[in-house]
Amino acid sequence: MMSLLARLFRLKLSFFNGVAAVGGYLLFPSDIQILKLVAAFAGVALLATGGSALNQLLEIDLDSRMQRTRERPLPMKALTPADAVAAGSALILAGILLLINAGGLLPALLGAIALVWYLGVYTGLKRRTSLALPVGALCGAFPPIIGWSLAGGGIFDYRIIILAGLMFLWQIPHFWLFQLRHEDDYRLAALPLFNPQTIKTVRTPFLQLWIVALTAAAMLLPAFGLIESPASFWYALFPVPLVFIFLFRSEHLLFPYINCFPLLLTLLLLIQKQQ
Repeated sequence: MMSLLARLFRLKLSFFNGVAAVGGYLLFPSDIQILKLVAAFAGVALLATGGSALNQLLEIDLDSRMQRTRERPLPMKALTPADAVAAGSALILAGILLLINAGGLLPALLGAIALVWYLGVYTGLKRRTSLALPVGALCGAFPPIIGWSLAGGGIFDYRIIILAGLMFLWQIPHFWLFQLRHEDDYRLAALPLFNPQTIKTVRTPFLQLWIVALTAAAMLLPAFGLIESPASFWYALFPVPLVFIFLFRSEHLLFPYINCFPLLLTLLLLIQKQQ
């Protein structure tokens, strides 16, 4: 049963959403309150797990066609749609209540908006157009804003806008490379690829452009003093391996390296906070 639930909730994805929320919390210039820090992580992670369950309910037909997803609980009929609704709704409710209790209505409202966008807009749109990818990437901008607002920050503050924009830009090469890795599955499910003409190579100019944009945006954090010395020196080294990865044309290295970025950023913010 635990294995089934882990697949239904996509715990790895939920973990990274929670990490991004912690990054937003740590960015706010105040002392760390452990209970609020844990609430930022757990609240967003709970919303992500619940959203995953409802998303899989909406995509049973797609999941049953793809090799990567056909062993998820719903296509295998190991769990019923009612099970997914009950589990997903309970987790979402728990996440909303936790965020309200820790930070008031605003973080919970932001979490609810992100879920509605993910389930109500992106999930349906990705069946119709490859442009759903940048639309869905907006969901990745919400976790740091939730963490920031839970810490007491205003959502129109330039500091969190920079971080949220960075997470938006990160989503594009992340999911593009994910499509590259699972291209055959996407074609079996009749899902439009983001750039089918050039998706077979990591050296497509479009992908390079997004990674250059991500790198440039990442440098805004030390430029605006959001990451300070000595952490800024190590942070500035992040783009260096990308040059060698592109030279060797290795998507096998690029995908995990890109995936590490939110975790790396959150760790640097935590280290900086302790100084």
